[in-house]
Amino acid sequence: MITDPWPLPAGPLLLRYATLDDAERLLSFRNDAEVNRWTLRTHVEPQVFLTELVAVPGSDTDFGCVAELDGEVVAIGFLDVKDGSGQPGRPARTDGVLGYVVHPGFAGRGVATHLTRGLLAAAFGPLGLRRITAYCYADNIASVRVLEKVGMRREQHCVEDSWHAELGWRDSYGYGLLAREWAEQQDAAQRG
Repeated sequence: MITDPWPLPAGPLLLRYATLDDAERLLSFRNDAEVNRWTLRTHVEPQVFLTELVAVPGSDTDFGCVAELDGEVVAIGFLDVKDGSGQPGRPARTDGVLGYVVHPGFAGRGVATHLTRGLLAAAFGPLGLRRITAYCYADNIASVRVLEKVGMRREQHCVEDSWHAELGWRDSYGYGLLAREWAEQQDAAQRG
């Protein structure tokens, strides 16, 4: 059963739904060329972005959020619920895909790590998902570190499968984590 996950604290961050009041701030870094160097969707049209933004709170599958640090929006989190792959009759809405975009002024300060942990907590807590995946360019060392730091397992190394506007065809990595693995990590962290 899926329950609304936001708002949710994640370390020093507060994860919550975006509002129209956030739109200008979000667009200022979402369309920043340096920020988007490692995203597949390197530019968003403002009107399309606003339409997508206001649709999230009513969606059955899109649980995107913003991350606030001391009242300032510093990142965008993406969390999409989907059906797991398999034969007919498989349970629906069991899996999710996560991602993030961090304001460049807050890069390297743990924002992506806290945000990703919060997305995982939402996925395996209120959303009740079974499995989460995340993808990044293999050359994106910062995202590789974040995904591995939060305990995700590298499951794929795809050779030259992703187009990069500056670098051409690049390798990508796919990461995965199961709910039971997340629970084991949380239990181990509590035991210290």
